[in-house]
Amino acid sequence: MVLAQGARRARRRGRDRRGRGLRGPLYPQNTPAARSRAERFDAAVLDALEPIEQRWHEQLTKLDVAVDDVPEVTETSADELHWGEDVVQDGSVPLAKLVPAGVDRKGLPTRARIVLYRRPLEARAVHGADLTDLLHDVLVEQVASYLGLDPDTVDNP
Repeated sequence: MVLAQGARRARRRGRDRRGRGLRGPLYPQNTPAARSRAERFDAAVLDALEPIEQRWHEQLTKLDVAVDDVPEVTETSADELHWGEDVVQDGSVPLAKLVPAGVDRKGLPTRARIVLYRRPLEARAVHGADLTDLLHDVLVEQVASYLGLDPDTVDNP
Protein backbone atom coordinates (compact mmCIF):
# COMPACT_ATOMS: atom_id res chain seq x y z
CA MET A 1 0.00 0.00 0.00
CA VAL A 2 2.81 2.45 0.86
CA LEU A 3 4.56 1.62 -2.39
CA ALA A 4 1.48 2.50 -4.44
CA GLN A 5 1.14 5.91 -2.77
CA GLY A 6 4.83 6.64 -3.40
CA ALA A 7 4.41 5.74 -7.07
CA ARG A 8 1.42 8.12 -7.31
CA ARG A 9 3.44 10.93 -5.74
CA ALA A 10 6.28 10.33 -8.22
CA ARG A 11 3.87 10.62 -11.14
CA ARG A 12 2.51 13.93 -9.83
CA ARG A 13 6.00 15.33 -9.43
CA GLY A 14 6.77 14.46 -13.05
CA ARG A 15 3.91 16.65 -14.28
CA ASP A 16 5.19 19.65 -12.30
CA ARG A 17 8.77 19.67 -13.50
CA ARG A 18 11.28 21.83 -11.72
CA GLY A 19 8.62 23.36 -9.47
CA ARG A 20 7.36 25.81 -12.11
CA GLY A 21 3.73 24.81 -11.92
CA LEU A 22 1.41 23.44 -14.56
CA ARG A 23 1.56 24.81 -18.07
CA GLY A 24 -1.14 27.22 -19.16
CA PRO A 25 -1.79 30.25 -21.31
CA LEU A 26 1.07 32.72 -21.66
CA TYR A 27 -1.12 35.82 -21.68
CA PRO A 28 -4.36 36.70 -19.93
CA GLN A 29 -7.33 36.04 -22.21
CA ASN A 30 -8.41 39.70 -22.32
CA THR A 31 -5.16 40.98 -23.91
CA PRO A 32 -4.65 41.34 -27.69
CA ALA A 33 -1.61 39.04 -27.58
CA ALA A 34 -3.81 36.13 -26.51
CA ARG A 35 -5.90 36.24 -29.71
CA SER A 36 -5.37 33.66 -32.44
CA ARG A 37 -4.24 34.55 -35.97
CA ALA A 38 -7.79 34.08 -37.21
CA GLU A 39 -9.16 36.42 -34.54
CA ARG A 40 -6.52 39.05 -35.36
CA PHE A 41 -7.39 38.72 -39.07
CA ASP A 42 -11.11 39.17 -38.34
CA ALA A 43 -10.30 42.34 -36.37
CA ALA A 44 -8.18 43.63 -39.28
CA VAL A 45 -11.08 42.98 -41.68
CA LEU A 46 -13.43 45.00 -39.47
CA ASP A 47 -10.90 47.84 -39.29
CA ALA A 48 -10.45 47.86 -43.08
CA LEU A 49 -14.21 47.73 -43.67
CA GLU A 50 -15.09 50.55 -41.27
CA PRO A 51 -14.35 53.57 -43.54
CA ILE A 52 -16.18 51.92 -46.45
CA GLU A 53 -19.13 51.04 -44.22
CA GLN A 54 -19.36 54.59 -42.88
CA ARG A 55 -19.60 56.11 -46.34
CA TRP A 56 -21.79 53.50 -48.05
CA HIS A 57 -23.87 52.29 -45.08
CA GLU A 58 -27.28 52.68 -46.78
CA GLN A 59 -26.21 50.69 -49.87
CA LEU A 60 -24.49 47.92 -47.88
CA THR A 61 -27.32 46.95 -45.52
CA LYS A 62 -27.97 43.74 -47.49
CA LEU A 63 -24.32 42.72 -47.84
CA ASP A 64 -22.43 40.37 -45.51
CA VAL A 65 -18.68 39.94 -45.18
CA ALA A 66 -17.31 36.46 -44.41
CA VAL A 67 -13.84 34.98 -43.98
CA ASP A 68 -12.72 31.53 -45.14
CA ASP A 69 -9.25 30.10 -44.58
CA VAL A 70 -8.66 29.08 -48.20
CA PRO A 71 -10.70 29.13 -51.41
CA GLU A 72 -12.57 26.05 -52.51
CA VAL A 73 -10.86 24.45 -55.50
CA THR A 74 -12.89 23.20 -58.42
CA GLU A 75 -10.91 21.78 -61.31
CA THR A 76 -12.31 22.08 -64.80
CA SER A 77 -9.35 20.45 -66.50
CA ALA A 78 -6.05 18.97 -65.42
CA ASP A 79 -4.10 22.18 -66.04
CA GLU A 80 -6.56 25.01 -65.35
CA LEU A 81 -8.49 26.30 -62.39
CA HIS A 82 -11.33 28.70 -63.12
CA TRP A 83 -12.69 31.20 -60.64
CA GLY A 84 -15.82 33.29 -61.09
CA GLU A 85 -15.94 36.76 -62.62
CA ASP A 86 -16.17 38.58 -59.30
CA VAL A 87 -13.06 36.99 -57.80
CA VAL A 88 -10.12 39.21 -56.91
CA GLN A 89 -6.93 37.34 -57.77
CA ASP A 90 -3.22 37.71 -57.29
CA GLY A 91 -1.86 35.77 -60.23
CA SER A 92 -3.83 32.55 -60.16
CA VAL A 93 -4.66 32.65 -56.43
CA PRO A 94 -8.04 34.11 -55.43
CA LEU A 95 -8.02 36.57 -52.54
CA ALA A 96 -11.76 37.31 -52.30
CA LYS A 97 -15.04 36.50 -53.97
CA LEU A 98 -18.38 38.26 -54.29
CA VAL A 99 -21.29 35.85 -53.91
CA PRO A 100 -24.51 37.42 -55.21
CA ALA A 101 -27.81 37.14 -53.40
CA GLY A 102 -29.82 34.12 -54.42
CA VAL A 103 -31.51 31.00 -53.17
CA ASP A 104 -29.78 28.18 -51.28
CA ARG A 105 -30.30 24.42 -51.71
CA LYS A 106 -33.24 24.44 -49.31
CA GLY A 107 -35.00 27.17 -51.27
CA LEU A 108 -34.33 29.90 -48.70
CA PRO A 109 -33.19 33.34 -49.86
CA THR A 110 -29.55 34.25 -49.21
CA ARG A 111 -27.91 37.63 -48.87
CA ALA A 112 -25.04 38.83 -51.02
CA ARG A 113 -21.67 38.40 -49.34
CA ILE A 114 -18.01 39.10 -49.82
CA VAL A 115 -15.81 36.14 -48.90
CA LEU A 116 -12.22 36.97 -47.99
CA TYR A 117 -9.64 34.17 -48.05
CA ARG A 118 -7.45 34.58 -44.96
CA ARG A 119 -4.38 32.48 -45.76
CA PRO A 120 -3.73 33.82 -49.29
CA LEU A 121 -4.18 37.38 -48.00
CA GLU A 122 -1.86 36.81 -45.05
CA ALA A 123 0.73 35.19 -47.33
CA ARG A 124 0.87 38.30 -49.52
CA ALA A 125 1.26 40.75 -46.63
CA VAL A 126 4.74 41.31 -45.22
CA HIS A 127 3.50 42.86 -41.96
CA GLY A 128 0.35 44.24 -40.33
CA ALA A 129 0.24 47.55 -42.23
CA ASP A 130 0.54 45.71 -45.56
CA LEU A 131 -2.31 43.42 -44.57
CA THR A 132 -4.52 46.38 -43.63
CA ASP A 133 -3.82 48.09 -46.96
CA LEU A 134 -4.37 44.88 -48.91
CA LEU A 135 -7.64 44.18 -47.11
CA HIS A 136 -8.82 47.73 -47.78
CA ASP A 137 -7.99 47.47 -51.49
CA VAL A 138 -9.70 44.09 -51.86
CA LEU A 139 -12.79 45.25 -49.97
CA VAL A 140 -13.01 48.43 -52.06
CA GLU A 141 -12.86 46.38 -55.24
CA GLN A 142 -15.50 43.92 -54.05
CA VAL A 143 -17.86 46.63 -52.75
CA ALA A 144 -17.46 48.50 -56.04
CA SER A 145 -18.36 45.33 -57.92
CA TYR A 146 -21.39 44.80 -55.66
CA LEU A 147 -22.60 48.39 -56.14
CA GLY A 148 -21.76 48.48 -59.87
CA LEU A 149 -19.41 51.43 -59.39
CA ASP A 150 -15.81 52.25 -60.18
CA PRO A 151 -13.41 51.34 -57.30
CA ASP A 152 -12.11 54.93 -57.24
CA THR A 153 -15.66 56.17 -56.55
CA VAL A 154 -16.02 53.80 -53.59
CA ASP A 155 -12.59 54.62 -52.14
CA ASN A 156 -12.59 58.42 -52.45
CA PRO A 157 -14.78 60.43 -50.06
